[in-house]
Amino acid sequence: MTGLPTWTEALAAGLPPDGLLLIVDARRQQLTLFERGCRIACYPVSTAAAGLGCEDGSLKTPVGWHEVLDRIGRGAPLGQVFESRLPTGEIVDLTRPLDGREGDPILTRILRLRGLEPGKNHGQGVDSYLRMIYIHGTHREDRLGTPASCGCIRMANRDVAALFEVIGNRPAWCWIGESGAAPQDEGAEEAS
Repeated sequence: MTGLPTWTEALAAGLPPDGLLLIVDARRQQLTLFERGCRIACYPVSTAAAGLGCEDGSLKTPVGWHEVLDRIGRGAPLGQVFESRLPTGEIVDLTRPLDGREGDPILTRILRLRGLEPGKNHGQGVDSYLRMIYIHGTHREDRLGTPASCGCIRMANRDVAALFEVIGNRPAWCWIGESGAAPQDEGAEEAS
């Protein structure tokens, strides 16, 4: 496969037909959501400042096929801080994005990713799940559209809450990589 995957390629890789496909294009700093081959949403994101890579301790965003395995934070308020996947009780004031915080706090919702490619993003030394790679809200919404995270995929808090609701308990896969081409609906792709 070259470039971004198609819906057909996702199905061939094992995505259930009733599942959802998230494509994270690190070049465009964008997450596109597909259902039954049709693009239903597109969101700005921030992948790792260190770039793409799967190695433990690299602070890079891992590439390849992943499954959204854990969904954490249903019903939490926007700006809820999570540590070790548990709410701390602290709510970040999202009207003040430059509040002096350092690091990469996990806010609002967590979609925890499990790599599906042994030796690439699953298994010893490269395991996305053990690396705690998430799609999550950020206190630095002003940095969306540029690589700035510590390995996770940051989203605007309202966007990650909306994505979380759409995914619900449905099977969801996430492909992470980069391409110069924009993701397309399956029909649009076949028409070109």
